[in-house]
Amino acid sequence: MNAATGQEVRAFQLSSPIPDIRLDKYLTRVFPQLSRAYVQRLIEQGCVLVNGERAKASRKLDRADRIVVELPPLPARPLAESIPLAIVHEDEDILVIDKPAGLTVHPAPGHPSSTLVNAVLAHCPGLAMSNDLERPGIVHRLDKDTSGLIVIAKNDLARGYVAAQFKNRTVTKGYLVLVKGRLFPEQGMIEAPIGRDPRSRRRMAIAEAGKEAITKYRVREHLDTYTFLEITPVTGRTHQIRVHLSAIGCPVAGDPIYGVRLAGLSRQFIHAYRLGFRLPSTGQYREFVSPLPMDLEQALEHLGRSQKPS
Repeated sequence: MNAATGQEVRAFQLSSPIPDIRLDKYLTRVFPQLSRAYVQRLIEQGCVLVNGERAKASRKLDRADRIVVELPPLPARPLAESIPLAIVHEDEDILVIDKPAGLTVHPAPGHPSSTLVNAVLAHCPGLAMSNDLERPGIVHRLDKDTSGLIVIAKNDLARGYVAAQFKNRTVTKGYLVLVKGRLFPEQGMIEAPIGRDPRSRRRMAIAEAGKEAITKYRVREHLDTYTFLEITPVTGRTHQIRVHLSAIGCPVAGDPIYGVRLAGLSRQFIHAYRLGFRLPSTGQYREFVSPLPMDLEQALEHLGRSQKPS
């Protein structure tokens, strides 16, 4: 135990060969109470050293490796809270929810309650038994001020089944986005790696050493000095849509970090309107659609939109 920080420090010397095992997989064996996602965050934050140096989650371990792990105090399980949910689909394995803007997906430092996870725990008490202490049921995320469709897994098997589809890029994801500027050509693809902005931990940025990021777009309508877009992200990096559109000179309307203000709009104009994947229960592909929320409809009307999005 580190007396100064209250963190537990554990050290491991590999005494037998483990063929081709990754660092993150090894640690989930050592700490079965921790999810692989949580272990990967510890590695990324520098809480894990291999032979005295920071390492990647994908590092293959050797017999002679010495691993030191500094474990912060484990987070408390989120509590169930009675928060209304707009449920689009529900079966024994999953929920598809139409998340409103302003609702954070899961608890985090500075925001320990009143999240989508708290609401789902009240609807599905069994979710509290998930292996993930912090984010039970969460397969993917939406920004707090992004509205639209999100899938929640009711059990760990379903979570793994859906998460594999996201990893293999077989999930259909569609977003409706309004940007400042007249975007041409009217259909295209943005390819630029994204990483943490070294000048601000709150921001992401185009970074040569960042992770691969690909965003497809199609213009739905030009509205004066704005463009209404349909976005299909191929990858799923943090703030990907916002960073990519800002990088090509068409920042998202209403986005306070990467975009521009739009009179009458109090949040970023991004709506996750389409989500399709294979159901864990049947293996059947299903696609779900969410209509554009009223605040975003009104923003388009103020700009003189000629037709509603289909």
